Amino acid sequence: MTIAIKTPDETLVQSFSELAALESNIVMFLRLWYENAQSRQFVSNNFFDALGHKQGFHGLKCFESLCVLCASHGRRPLIQHRVNCKCLGDDERCLARFIAYASEGNHEDALMIAATLVSPNIAPMLVGLAQDFGLALRKVALTAPGTFSQNTHPQNKYTLH
Repeated sequence: MTIAIKTPDETLVQSFSELAALESNIVMFLRLWYENAQSRQFVSNNFFDALGHKQGFHGLKCFESLCVLCASHGRRPLIQHRVNCKCLGDDERCLARFIAYASEGNHEDALMIAATLVSPNIAPMLVGLAQDFGLALRKVALTAPGTFSQNTHPQNKYTLH
C-alpha cells in the first residue's frame, strides 16, 4: 500500500479520461467558456443549435450565474486546466461532480459540495443553477453527442504535465 502525502499547496492531477460522459462535457464546457471569445462563441452556438434559442439562452445564463456566484462568494478561486490539456484538476472534478449530482436530482450531495465551494447561504442558489445547467447540458449531449469532447475543439493538441 502506498500513501501519497500532499503539501497544502500541492494538487493531485488526474486524467481527463477518468470522467463519466456528463462530467467530461461539464469540464470541457468550463474550459471552452474561459478559453477565449471564439471558444465561448463555439459553446453558445452549440447550445442554441441543440436546444433552440429560449432553452439555450436559459442554460447559458444558468452557467454564467453559477460562475459569477462561485467567483463572488467562493471560498477561494477555482483552478482549471487549458482546453487542450488531458489532465484533470481537483477543482474541475469537484465542480463536474457537483453539477452532475444536481442534474441527477441528488440535492443533498449537491448541497454538501456547494457548501464547500461557496458560503452556505449561497449554496442552495448554486444547486438550483447547477441543476438547470446540468439538465441543459444533458439535452445537448442527447441532441448532439460529442459536442464538447476534446476532439471536437479546434485546439486538440494536448498539453502534458
